[in-house]
Formats: sequence, C-alpha cells, structure tokens
Amino acid sequence: MLRSLFLALLLVTTATVAKTKNDGSQIQPDNYYPRVKMETTMGDFVVELYRRKAPITVNNFLRYVADKSYDGTIFHRVVPGFVVQGGGYTVDYDERPTYEPIYNESGNGLKNSLYTIAMARENDPHSATRQFFFNMNDNTNLDPGRNWGYTVFGMIVEGEDVVESMTTVQREYQIALGEPNAPLDPIVLKKVTVLPPL
Repeated sequence: MLRSLFLALLLVTTATVAKTKNDGSQIQPDNYYPRVKMETTMGDFVVELYRRKAPITVNNFLRYVADKSYDGTIFHRVVPGFVVQGGGYTVDYDERPTYEPIYNESGNGLKNSLYTIAMARENDPHSATRQFFFNMNDNTNLDPGRNWGYTVFGMIVEGEDVVESMTTVQREYQIALGEPNAPLDPIVLKKVTVLPPL
C-alpha cells in the first residue's frame, strides 16, 4: 500500500517537474526545426533552428525567446563581410540578464557559412549565454579544428537581404561597449516570435 502511494507521488512529482521545465525544450518539443521570426527596425526575417544538431543551443535560444528577453535589444556589432551580432544589450547599452552558460556544440558538423546563426562567446569555449551572430561570409576560421569553434544552430531562410542591409549602415566606436563596429543609429530587434510548425 505504502509502496503504491510512494510510486504514485513520484509519478505526479515527475510530471509536475516536466511541466514546469523552463530550458526551452518545452517549446515545440517534437519539432526538430523550429522557426522564429525576427522583427527589426530594418525589416523582418525568418530563421530556421537546427535542434537535431544543436539541441542545447537551440533550447537555450528558445528560452530567451519565450521570456521575450530578446525583444528591444540591439545589433551592437556589425562587421561587413564577417558578422552581425546582437541579443545582449538594450538601446541604452544596458546588458540584459543571462541564464547559466551552455555547453559548446560546435562539433555538430554545422559550419559557420553565409547566413547561418551561431552563438557568441568569450575565450572559454563553454561561455555562451544569450548573444548570437549571423555569419555574413563563409567564416571557416570560426569552425572547430584543434580548438573549439563557435556553435552554429540555424540559418536565415527568409529575408537575407534585411541582414545584408545591416552591414551597410554607418558605424562608430561605442565607448560604453568598447566596440569599434557599433551602428551609429541603433538597429533594434523589436520582437522575436516562434512561428507555427510547418
């Protein structure tokens, strides 16, 4: 009797924990290729995420999307022919809060090729939190080799021209960030939305 009661309580507790999980895995859990729409002050574009190849990274990204934590952030680093980076700062250059750093999945076989999205990080390979960048070239130097690379976890599938246009804006040195390639007029990521499955 007591054993049956214990098992029943264990099952209920496990189900409750699963329901309240907030690591991104609960967002379209059966969809290996979720898509998000990014609405910016320069136009909108759609990114397909590769959960099958980079599950930790995609779930982490979707967690910030679900929190609406990317809404109102800026693309603070624009280097023509290299990257467009964002997701970490407000228009006032305040840093947005982060979850714990995630494991580096750069060895997943995906390359830092044109129009892919990858996680930004510090020198520590497992230091990525919320910032991401779009590759604006085939950046093979960012792929893993003898050292860890930068984790690719998706690709722009609609509106590549919008991100291309970001590389043409006037840039300046931004003292608050110590960033030499900051857009003179902020490029704002107004809203990120998870799209219905195809």
